[in-house]
Amino acid sequence: MKANIVRIGNSRGIRIPKALLRETHLPDEVELEAHGAQIVIRPAQRARDGWDARYSAMAAAGDDALLVADGTALSSWDKEEWEW
Repeated sequence: MKANIVRIGNSRGIRIPKALLRETHLPDEVELEAHGAQIVIRPAQRARDGWDARYSAMAAAGDDALLVADGTALSSWDKEEWEW
């Protein structure tokens, strides 16, 4: 399917035909990437998408322990000046 690149203010754009939008189920917000002479359009990801699954996998693997559990990473300010 061909489309024309049109001027939109200082930018340029294309109109995506309804049939392509229906087929791809693209939402209103998308991400664009350039790969050589190609422009890739994909649904925008939310910043924390997939974190639940990753944290669950970490817990199942026993990889969710504190890095410094005994407080040895505390600075002198943490030990002397901070009031709990």
